[in-house]
Amino acid sequence: MHRTNKTNLQNRLSRIEGQVRGIGRMVEEDRYCIDILTQLTAVRAALSKVEHELLREHIDHCVGAAFATGDAVEQRAKADELVTLLQRSLR
Repeated sequence: MHRTNKTNLQNRLSRIEGQVRGIGRMVEEDRYCIDILTQLTAVRAALSKVEHELLREHIDHCVGAAFATGDAVEQRAKADELVTLLQRSLR
């Protein structure tokens, strides 16, 4: 993972962590359900952005490197990883 991308992802995850703590406080304070649900939707969207960024990084660098080597076994392994990941995410 590239340094700038790593820092960016860590910053995003820290913000998400803060959002989740805030949701916990909202529940503790018996805040309006719709407000809590709105915040949960925002957290899911933020996590999705992190997920997409990590996937792009993996494809650009890890999968790209496997295909650049010409090693069919490594290429198949990376393709299988992606298929497994997609199968898990579709459940």
